Amino acid sequence: MIDQDDIAQAERLIRPHIRRTPVIEVDAADFGLAAARLSLKLELLQHAGSFKTRGAFTNLLTRNIPQAGVVAASGGNHGVAVAYAAMKLGKRATIFVPSVASPAKMERIKACQADLIVTGDRYADALAASEQWTAQSGAMPVHAYDQVETLLGQGTVGLEFEQQAPKLDTLLVAVGGGGLIGGIAAWYQGRVRIIGVEPEAAPTLTRALEAGRPVDAPAGGIAADSLAPKRVGELMFPIAQKYVNRVVLVSDRAIEQAQQALWNTLRIASEPGGAAAFAALLSGRYQPSPKERIGVLLCGGNTTAANFGAPS
Repeated sequence: MIDQDDIAQAERLIRPHIRRTPVIEVDAADFGLAAARLSLKLELLQHAGSFKTRGAFTNLLTRNIPQAGVVAASGGNHGVAVAYAAMKLGKRATIFVPSVASPAKMERIKACQADLIVTGDRYADALAASEQWTAQSGAMPVHAYDQVETLLGQGTVGLEFEQQAPKLDTLLVAVGGGGLIGGIAAWYQGRVRIIGVEPEAAPTLTRALEAGRPVDAPAGGIAADSLAPKRVGELMFPIAQKYVNRVVLVSDRAIEQAQQALWNTLRIASEPGGAAAFAALLSGRYQPSPKERIGVLLCGGNTTAANFGAPS
Protein backbone atom coordinates (compact mmCIF):
# COMPACT_ATOMS: atom_id res chain seq x y z
CA MET A 1 0.00 0.00 0.00
CA ILE A 2 1.36 3.42 -0.94
CA ASP A 3 1.94 5.98 1.80
CA GLN A 4 2.29 9.72 2.32
CA ASP A 5 6.06 9.72 1.85
CA ASP A 6 5.70 8.04 -1.55
CA ILE A 7 3.09 10.57 -2.63
CA ALA A 8 5.14 13.52 -1.38
CA GLN A 9 8.15 12.26 -3.34
CA ALA A 10 6.03 11.95 -6.47
CA GLU A 11 4.72 15.49 -5.96
CA ARG A 12 8.24 16.92 -5.81
CA LEU A 13 9.13 15.09 -9.02
CA ILE A 14 6.15 16.22 -11.09
CA ARG A 15 5.77 19.71 -9.64
CA PRO A 16 7.59 21.45 -12.52
CA HIS A 17 5.22 19.78 -15.00
CA ILE A 18 1.79 20.29 -13.40
CA ARG A 19 -0.43 23.14 -12.29
CA ARG A 20 -1.29 23.79 -8.67
CA THR A 21 -5.00 23.99 -9.37
CA PRO A 22 -7.03 26.46 -7.31
CA VAL A 23 -9.50 25.80 -4.53
CA ILE A 24 -12.39 28.22 -4.29
CA GLU A 25 -14.67 28.74 -1.31
CA VAL A 26 -18.30 29.16 -2.35
CA ASP A 27 -21.50 29.91 -0.52
CA ALA A 28 -23.33 26.60 -0.33
CA ALA A 29 -26.61 28.51 -0.08
CA ASP A 30 -26.12 29.62 -3.69
CA PHE A 31 -26.89 26.01 -4.61
CA GLY A 32 -29.58 25.50 -1.97
CA LEU A 33 -27.25 23.44 0.23
CA ALA A 34 -27.02 23.51 4.01
CA ALA A 35 -23.29 22.88 4.41
CA ALA A 36 -21.56 25.63 6.35
CA ARG A 37 -18.53 25.65 4.08
CA LEU A 38 -17.98 24.36 0.56
CA SER A 39 -14.53 24.11 -1.01
CA LEU A 40 -14.27 23.21 -4.69
CA LYS A 41 -10.92 22.12 -6.10
CA LEU A 42 -10.77 23.01 -9.78
CA GLU A 43 -8.65 20.14 -11.02
CA LEU A 44 -10.40 20.51 -14.36
CA LEU A 45 -7.97 23.41 -14.89
CA GLN A 46 -5.03 20.99 -14.84
CA HIS A 47 -2.88 20.63 -17.96
CA ALA A 48 -4.72 18.38 -20.44
CA GLY A 49 -8.00 19.04 -18.64
CA SER A 50 -7.98 16.57 -15.75
CA PHE A 51 -6.16 15.11 -12.76
CA LYS A 52 -4.87 12.32 -15.01
CA THR A 53 -1.89 14.48 -15.99
CA ARG A 54 -0.38 13.90 -12.55
CA GLY A 55 -0.32 10.14 -12.95
CA ALA A 56 0.90 10.39 -16.52
CA PHE A 57 3.95 12.46 -15.59
CA THR A 58 4.70 10.25 -12.58
CA ASN A 59 4.83 7.24 -14.91
CA LEU A 60 6.91 8.87 -17.60
CA LEU A 61 9.40 10.44 -15.18
CA THR A 62 10.04 7.34 -13.05
CA ARG A 63 10.11 4.51 -15.60
CA ASN A 64 12.47 3.65 -18.44
CA ILE A 65 10.72 4.50 -21.71
CA PRO A 66 11.75 2.34 -24.68
CA GLN A 67 12.31 3.60 -28.20
CA ALA A 68 8.78 2.47 -29.10
CA GLY A 69 7.44 5.03 -26.64
CA VAL A 70 4.39 4.64 -24.43
CA VAL A 71 0.95 3.16 -24.95
CA ALA A 72 -2.25 3.80 -23.02
CA ALA A 73 -5.87 2.71 -23.11
CA SER A 74 -8.39 5.30 -22.03
CA GLY A 75 -11.97 6.40 -22.07
CA GLY A 76 -10.48 9.77 -22.95
CA ASN A 77 -8.88 11.78 -20.14
CA HIS A 78 -6.03 9.38 -19.38
CA GLY A 79 -5.25 9.26 -23.07
CA VAL A 80 -5.15 13.04 -23.29
CA ALA A 81 -2.89 13.18 -20.23
CA VAL A 82 -0.43 10.54 -21.47
CA ALA A 83 -0.35 12.15 -24.91
CA TYR A 84 0.32 15.54 -23.33
CA ALA A 85 3.06 14.27 -21.01
CA ALA A 86 4.72 12.34 -23.85
CA MET A 87 4.65 15.40 -26.10
CA LYS A 88 6.21 17.60 -23.41
CA LEU A 89 8.94 15.03 -22.73
CA GLY A 90 9.62 14.31 -26.39
CA LYS A 91 8.34 10.71 -26.37
CA ARG A 92 6.13 8.82 -28.79
CA ALA A 93 2.63 7.91 -27.58
CA THR A 94 -0.01 5.54 -28.95
CA ILE A 95 -3.45 5.94 -27.42
CA PHE A 96 -6.34 3.47 -27.71
CA VAL A 97 -9.85 4.75 -26.98
CA PRO A 98 -13.31 3.19 -27.40
CA SER A 99 -15.99 4.64 -29.65
CA VAL A 100 -17.75 6.06 -26.56
CA ALA A 101 -14.87 8.52 -26.03
CA SER A 102 -15.99 12.09 -26.58
CA PRO A 103 -14.91 13.94 -29.73
CA ALA A 104 -13.49 16.69 -27.51
CA LYS A 105 -11.08 14.22 -25.91
CA MET A 106 -10.11 12.55 -29.17
CA GLU A 107 -9.30 15.94 -30.68
CA ARG A 108 -7.11 16.81 -27.71
CA ILE A 109 -5.21 13.51 -28.06
CA LYS A 110 -4.51 14.23 -31.72
CA ALA A 111 -3.51 17.80 -30.89
CA CYS A 112 -0.82 16.36 -28.61
CA GLN A 113 0.71 14.56 -31.61
CA ALA A 114 -0.12 11.06 -30.37
CA ASP A 115 -1.20 8.18 -32.58
CA LEU A 116 -4.93 7.72 -31.87
CA ILE A 117 -6.64 4.36 -32.42
CA VAL A 118 -10.40 4.04 -31.87
CA THR A 119 -11.49 0.48 -31.19
CA GLY A 120 -14.43 -1.27 -29.51
CA ASP A 121 -17.34 0.18 -27.60
CA ARG A 122 -16.00 0.48 -24.05
CA TYR A 123 -12.76 1.02 -22.11
CA ALA A 124 -12.23 -2.74 -21.68
CA ASP A 125 -12.07 -3.14 -25.47
CA ALA A 126 -9.47 -0.40 -25.80
CA LEU A 127 -7.44 -1.92 -22.95
CA ALA A 128 -7.34 -5.33 -24.66
CA ALA A 129 -6.20 -3.73 -27.91
CA SER A 130 -3.51 -1.72 -26.11
CA GLU A 131 -2.18 -4.88 -24.47
CA GLN A 132 -1.84 -6.48 -27.91
CA TRP A 133 0.03 -3.40 -29.12
CA THR A 134 2.37 -3.58 -26.11
CA ALA A 135 3.24 -7.16 -26.93
CA GLN A 136 3.86 -6.38 -30.61
CA SER A 137 5.68 -3.06 -30.32
CA GLY A 138 7.53 -3.17 -27.01
CA ALA A 139 6.02 0.16 -25.97
CA MET A 140 5.70 0.89 -22.25
CA PRO A 141 2.11 0.58 -21.00
CA VAL A 142 0.76 3.33 -18.78
CA HIS A 143 -2.32 2.02 -16.99
CA ALA A 144 -5.13 4.45 -16.31
CA TYR A 145 -5.59 3.43 -12.68
CA ASP A 146 -4.18 0.01 -11.70
CA GLN A 147 -0.51 0.94 -11.42
CA VAL A 148 1.53 2.16 -8.48
CA GLU A 149 2.94 5.20 -10.31
CA THR A 150 -0.55 6.22 -11.41
CA LEU A 151 -1.88 6.01 -7.86
CA LEU A 152 1.06 8.04 -6.56
CA GLY A 153 0.48 10.78 -9.09
CA GLN A 154 -3.23 10.99 -8.39
CA GLY A 155 -2.49 11.02 -4.66
CA THR A 156 -0.81 14.40 -5.13
CA VAL A 157 -4.31 15.86 -5.57
CA GLY A 158 -4.95 14.99 -1.93
CA LEU A 159 -1.64 16.47 -0.78
CA GLU A 160 -2.38 19.72 -2.59
CA PHE A 161 -6.02 19.88 -1.45
CA GLU A 162 -5.02 19.47 2.19
CA GLN A 163 -2.51 22.31 1.89
CA GLN A 164 -5.17 24.57 0.39
CA ALA A 165 -8.14 23.52 2.57
CA PRO A 166 -6.66 21.99 5.75
CA LYS A 167 -9.83 21.80 7.84
CA LEU A 168 -12.19 19.70 5.73
CA ASP A 169 -14.50 17.21 7.39
CA THR A 170 -15.54 15.40 4.21
CA LEU A 171 -14.23 15.08 0.68
CA LEU A 172 -16.37 13.89 -2.24
CA VAL A 173 -14.49 12.16 -5.08
CA ALA A 174 -15.78 10.64 -8.31
CA VAL A 175 -14.90 6.99 -8.94
CA GLY A 176 -14.13 5.22 -12.19
CA GLY A 177 -11.27 2.73 -12.04
CA GLY A 178 -10.35 4.09 -8.62
CA GLY A 179 -6.92 5.59 -9.21
CA LEU A 180 -8.03 9.03 -8.05
CA ILE A 181 -9.90 8.05 -4.91
CA GLY A 182 -7.27 5.41 -4.12
CA GLY A 183 -4.44 7.92 -4.29
CA ILE A 184 -6.35 10.57 -2.34
CA ALA A 185 -7.46 8.11 0.35
CA ALA A 186 -3.86 6.88 0.69
CA TRP A 187 -2.80 10.47 1.32
CA TYR A 188 -5.44 11.34 3.92
CA GLN A 189 -5.40 7.94 5.68
CA GLY A 190 -8.66 8.55 7.50
CA ARG A 191 -8.02 12.16 8.59
CA VAL A 192 -10.91 13.26 6.35
CA ARG A 193 -14.13 11.37 5.59
CA ILE A 194 -13.76 10.20 1.97
CA ILE A 195 -17.01 9.66 0.06
CA GLY A 196 -16.88 7.98 -3.32
CA VAL A 197 -19.41 9.00 -5.97
CA GLU A 198 -20.34 6.75 -8.90
CA PRO A 199 -22.94 6.88 -11.66
CA GLU A 200 -25.82 4.49 -11.15
CA ALA A 201 -24.98 3.08 -14.59
CA ALA A 202 -21.38 2.25 -13.60
CA PRO A 203 -21.24 1.11 -9.93
CA THR A 204 -17.76 -0.38 -10.02
CA LEU A 205 -16.57 0.34 -6.48
CA THR A 206 -20.04 -0.23 -5.06
CA ARG A 207 -20.10 -3.75 -6.51
CA ALA A 208 -16.53 -4.42 -5.42
CA LEU A 209 -17.18 -3.43 -1.81
CA GLU A 210 -20.29 -5.59 -1.76
CA ALA A 211 -18.36 -8.58 -3.10
CA GLY A 212 -15.23 -8.01 -1.04
CA ARG A 213 -13.08 -7.87 -4.18
CA PRO A 214 -13.04 -6.16 -7.59
CA VAL A 215 -15.75 -7.64 -9.81
CA ASP A 216 -17.27 -6.75 -13.16
CA ALA A 217 -19.98 -4.09 -13.13
CA PRO A 218 -22.15 -2.37 -15.75
CA ALA A 219 -20.29 0.26 -17.76
CA GLY A 220 -22.76 2.78 -19.13
CA GLY A 221 -24.29 6.17 -18.57
CA ILE A 222 -23.53 9.75 -19.44
CA ALA A 223 -20.04 9.57 -17.90
CA ALA A 224 -19.10 6.28 -19.60
CA ASP A 225 -16.00 7.84 -21.16
CA SER A 226 -14.47 8.59 -17.75
CA LEU A 227 -16.25 6.67 -14.96
CA ALA A 228 -17.11 3.31 -16.50
CA PRO A 229 -14.32 0.74 -16.56
CA LYS A 230 -15.29 -2.92 -16.25
CA ARG A 231 -14.04 -3.08 -12.66
CA VAL A 232 -11.96 -1.10 -10.17
CA GLY A 233 -8.24 -1.69 -9.85
CA GLU A 234 -6.72 -4.39 -7.68
CA LEU A 235 -4.19 -1.98 -6.19
CA MET A 236 -6.68 0.64 -5.05
CA PHE A 237 -9.19 -1.78 -3.58
CA PRO A 238 -7.52 -2.47 -0.19
CA ILE A 239 -6.98 1.28 0.18
CA ALA A 240 -10.68 1.87 -0.44
CA GLN A 241 -11.68 -0.85 1.99
CA LYS A 242 -9.58 0.79 4.70
CA TYR A 243 -10.06 4.51 4.08
CA VAL A 244 -13.18 5.18 1.96
CA ASN A 245 -16.12 5.85 4.26
CA ARG A 246 -18.80 4.88 1.74
CA VAL A 247 -19.91 5.20 -1.87
CA VAL A 248 -23.07 6.89 -3.15
CA LEU A 249 -24.66 6.54 -6.58
CA VAL A 250 -25.99 9.38 -8.73
CA SER A 251 -28.23 9.34 -11.78
CA ASP A 252 -27.32 10.66 -15.21
CA ARG A 253 -29.93 13.36 -14.73
CA ALA A 254 -28.30 14.44 -11.46
CA ILE A 255 -24.94 14.71 -13.22
CA GLU A 256 -26.47 16.86 -15.98
CA GLN A 257 -28.07 19.11 -13.35
CA ALA A 258 -24.74 19.45 -11.55
CA GLN A 259 -23.04 20.46 -14.80
CA GLN A 260 -25.72 23.06 -15.42
CA ALA A 261 -25.60 24.40 -11.86
CA LEU A 262 -21.82 24.79 -11.98
CA TRP A 263 -22.12 26.70 -15.22
CA ASN A 264 -25.06 28.87 -14.19
CA THR A 265 -23.65 29.81 -10.79
CA LEU A 266 -19.88 29.79 -11.24
CA ARG A 267 -19.35 29.66 -15.01
CA ILE A 268 -17.44 26.40 -14.58
CA ALA A 269 -17.71 24.05 -17.56
CA SER A 270 -17.29 20.49 -16.30
CA GLU A 271 -17.53 17.24 -18.21
CA PRO A 272 -20.03 14.69 -16.82
CA GLY A 273 -17.44 12.71 -14.85
CA GLY A 274 -15.95 15.91 -13.49
CA ALA A 275 -19.33 17.00 -12.08
CA ALA A 276 -20.32 13.63 -10.58
CA ALA A 277 -18.99 14.37 -7.09
CA PHE A 278 -20.88 17.66 -6.97
CA ALA A 279 -24.00 15.85 -8.18
CA ALA A 280 -24.01 13.82 -4.98
CA LEU A 281 -24.44 17.02 -2.98
CA LEU A 282 -26.88 18.74 -5.29
CA SER A 283 -29.16 15.69 -5.59
CA GLY A 284 -29.15 14.94 -1.87
CA ARG A 285 -27.50 11.55 -2.29
CA TYR A 286 -24.98 12.86 0.20
CA GLN A 287 -26.55 15.05 2.86
CA PRO A 288 -24.09 17.03 5.00
CA SER A 289 -24.77 18.35 8.45
CA PRO A 290 -25.30 22.13 8.73
CA LYS A 291 -21.78 22.78 10.02
CA GLU A 292 -19.95 20.19 7.95
CA ARG A 293 -16.98 21.47 5.95
CA ILE A 294 -17.24 19.83 2.54
CA GLY A 295 -14.61 19.49 -0.15
CA VAL A 296 -15.59 18.56 -3.70
CA LEU A 297 -13.16 17.61 -6.43
CA LEU A 298 -14.14 18.82 -9.91
CA CYS A 299 -11.80 16.46 -11.68
CA GLY A 300 -12.28 16.91 -15.44
CA GLY A 301 -13.23 19.55 -17.97
CA ASN A 302 -12.78 17.97 -21.39
CA THR A 303 -16.20 18.77 -22.75
CA THR A 304 -18.04 21.05 -25.11
CA ALA A 305 -19.53 23.63 -22.78
CA ALA A 306 -22.63 24.26 -24.90
CA ASN A 307 -23.72 20.62 -24.83
CA PHE A 308 -24.46 19.76 -21.21
CA GLY A 309 -27.39 17.46 -21.97
CA ALA A 310 -25.37 14.69 -23.61
CA PRO A 311 -21.83 13.32 -23.82
CA SER A 312 -19.76 15.60 -26.02
